[in-house]
Amino acid sequence: MTKSELVEKIATQTSQLSKRVAEAVVEQLFESMVDALRQGERIEIRGFGSFEIRTRNAKVGRNPKTGDKVSIPQKRIPFFKAGKELRERVDS
Repeated sequence: MTKSELVEKIATQTSQLSKRVAEAVVEQLFESMVDALRQGERIEIRGFGSFEIRTRNAKVGRNPKTGDKVSIPQKRIPFFKAGKELRERVDS
């Protein structure tokens, strides 16, 4: 499902929200989640799952084309862990 499909589904399932308002709500939700993760906070949505930031250490990689060693800096990546209820609902 893409973001535009999600907006469309929300707008059709709730008669009070127009497509424009649903799009603003989805955009604000995602922006709030990104801001929280940037600040190092953990996001937990009961029944759905949790998001957190994990740090990958710096390492030395290799350019596959030339074989030269390349320094890969440390980086922070988002990690999602599905909640028990979501796993059970998807499995059934």
